[in-house]
Amino acid sequence: MHKHKRKKNNDTERSEKRNGDAQYQKIILNFMGISPKEAYNVKDIAEATELYRIISNQKIKSLLNDLMEAGKVTMEGKSRFKLGGTFETFMGRIEVYRGGMGYVIMENGDDIFIPNRNLGTVLNGDIVKARTVNLRNREGKRIGEIVEIVQRARTEFVGTLKLEARGPFYVVPDDATIGFDFFIRKDDLNGANVGDKVYFQVIEWNNRTPECKIVEILGKPGEHETEMHAILLNYGFNPKFPEDVQRFAEAIPEQITPEEIAKRRDFRQITTFTIDPVDAKDFDDAISFQTLENGNYEIGVHIADVSHYLKVGTVLDMEAFKRATSVYLVDRTVPMLPERLSNFLCSLRPHEEKLTYSAVFELDSEGTIHNEWFGRTIIYSDHRFSYEAAQDVIEGKEEGPFREELLKLNEIALALRAARFSKGSIDFDTDEVRFELDENDKPIRLYVKERKEAHKLIEDFMLLANKRVATFVGKMFDNPPLTFVYRIHDRPDKEKLGTLQEFIKHFGYDENLSEMQDPAEAMGNLMRKIAGKPEQNIIEKIAIRSMAKAVYSTNNIGHFGLGFEYYSHFTSPIRRYPDVMVHRLLTQYLDKEYTTHREKLEVECKHCSKMEKTAAEAERASIKYKQVEFMAEQIGKEFKGVISGVKEAGFYVEMPDTLCEGMVPMYTISDDFYHYDEKKLTLTGKHSGRVFRMGDEVVVKVVKTDLAKRQIDLEVVLDKIVRKEAVKVKEKESGRAKPKRKR
Repeated sequence: MHKHKRKKNNDTERSEKRNGDAQYQKIILNFMGISPKEAYNVKDIAEATELYRIISNQKIKSLLNDLMEAGKVTMEGKSRFKLGGTFETFMGRIEVYRGGMGYVIMENGDDIFIPNRNLGTVLNGDIVKARTVNLRNREGKRIGEIVEIVQRARTEFVGTLKLEARGPFYVVPDDATIGFDFFIRKDDLNGANVGDKVYFQVIEWNNRTPECKIVEILGKPGEHETEMHAILLNYGFNPKFPEDVQRFAEAIPEQITPEEIAKRRDFRQITTFTIDPVDAKDFDDAISFQTLENGNYEIGVHIADVSHYLKVGTVLDMEAFKRATSVYLVDRTVPMLPERLSNFLCSLRPHEEKLTYSAVFELDSEGTIHNEWFGRTIIYSDHRFSYEAAQDVIEGKEEGPFREELLKLNEIALALRAARFSKGSIDFDTDEVRFELDENDKPIRLYVKERKEAHKLIEDFMLLANKRVATFVGKMFDNPPLTFVYRIHDRPDKEKLGTLQEFIKHFGYDENLSEMQDPAEAMGNLMRKIAGKPEQNIIEKIAIRSMAKAVYSTNNIGHFGLGFEYYSHFTSPIRRYPDVMVHRLLTQYLDKEYTTHREKLEVECKHCSKMEKTAAEAERASIKYKQVEFMAEQIGKEFKGVISGVKEAGFYVEMPDTLCEGMVPMYTISDDFYHYDEKKLTLTGKHSGRVFRMGDEVVVKVVKTDLAKRQIDLEVVLDKIVRKEAVKVKEKESGRAKPKRKR
């Protein structure tokens, strides 16, 4: 009996030893995989991996010998070891992040991790060849190194001109993902002075400090015009159109010929109006309304016919495709099209005849479609509503023109919305921040934009048009279906839904998101429950992060967030190139021409998706800059906030009144030593047990701002914490609070 027990213990010990050795070998291989071409001695490996804290150098050498026998490591010279095995080479686009690391994005999702030391002069968006031996980091990503830069994403950047003491001139780039400076010769300064913010072009990539020349002097850092211009250029959006594009646009005739009118369905005698922001200049869409003899309503969604003016292959079309989208910063719009088109020829301005592309529906009061028609039209806009003016009519504050039409449209929009939500559409009503600037463009007030019925009315009819156009083409032929440009949105990742599920428990919500057959239904229920609650904005943000990103594609997989089987973008061709593509394809199919080039269209879809993402990043950068500028005047003031992110270095706090987000660095929380839990995303005090987690309410003080880095440093006010304990919230809502113990 005792012998058997002793034998079992020996087996256990051997098993533990094998597991330990395998773990140590994995650590060694992962380290060597960071730079597969390098050779290391035992001491190098021991110190770099910190294995010397656990095992002896002799043990490390023994492990290396075992790895050599397995063919995973080779000996170089007498005492140095190098990674062995078969190298695999892959090509892909690299994404580089702040802090100096990157991932080569692979089609199959098995991305390759590139550590900082292996990046060299690789920049975000470059097409690269990467080499890997299929070793993986702690996140499960393969580790690799860059073999070759196949194609540069860009060669022009924004930065600040500097001069070393008795040394060369150099430019420090604004882009925080670039981990090196750019050398510049005196002859290439182009009149710039030290301290100027400049737009520069790389002329030589050969070494760790590439060489550049200055193209344009933008101004002094910190000045509003300088910074807004710099943001645009840094993200690849030039506010100036090339001269040949401008000349082409100016030469387009304004007159609408009788021959062109004869080709179109005429809506000029039917009541038509637009509803847009009060400061809008480009009016993409208009709505017509008339009551039919059978008691139903004919509602036309009329969209600027940009494709009539934007002919394929012209310099104007090529520039529009290159930009792919308009860009909206805090104080300005950089249009996809020159102003002559975006604000005049194509814009559906009041009291002007305009060429349009229309989706026309016969609807009843419940929003049921009885008939639909798609085609080219001509309209006359009778009136221009701002959202505020339309809202006043809907709320009965103003009689105003077209009151009956607006009220009926709103009634039908409410029915369309209810039907959409009942079929799984998710309503992400995220807050948007707006700025009030003084005469010097300084932010004096930040406020959250409110979406009211007038905004939702327009949104509902645009969604209807987008959905029905896509459905019309998608169901025109079954096998094979016609090639089309869809707006697709994949189902969320189950693991991310699980993380969201854990997060919302802190607020007392017990939605089973990750196990539901239909996560859209569960997500929709959650959005309805949090509507109007203090935690709405933070939960919606985390929910959106758990979702896939909507993109353009010829491969239709439906739109998860909206709950639509078919969806496209048809309604904004002045500001989105994919809508122009949709108009062209629809025209082709209505004319019974069915030949298309799917591969070419798919490449164009990918470009448009990329530019849309870049434009959103530029918009966020401009918002962040003005938020930091605003908070620079609030140093020392206290604000209530919600923890919006937790890292080992500290936690982020969003202040709901301004939507400004800053960081509380870990080293400033002086009352305790805090442990970071990577899985739970929490910071827990070793002695106090105090926990900081996402969603907690805290009071913070503004300590410092950095405009150049667009950062706000905060300090948590420990004696004013108003954090809700999850268990108390859950007990309160369930009515099962523990009774107080009797003394």
